[in-house]
Amino acid sequence: MPVISLEIAPVGTEKKEELIKNLTKIASEITNISESSFVVLIKEYPLDAIGVGGIPLTDVFAQRAKNQDNSQ
Repeated sequence: MPVISLEIAPVGTEKKEELIKNLTKIASEITNISESSFVVLIKEYPLDAIGVGGIPLTDVFAQRAKNQDNSQ
């Protein structure tokens, strides 16, 4: 039984359903394994538990929002 594991920031239920559907479909097409054999696991992390370039995503997004406000 193939397993697809995805670790992401929180997303809504509709986005998770879309990810599960599309990841399964594409993996099945590539591997020629039946879609019904795939298991998709989505693990969500809060933004303050994800860092990019040594900076928590909460700070990255706050800075982007500030920059957008200043450019308007």
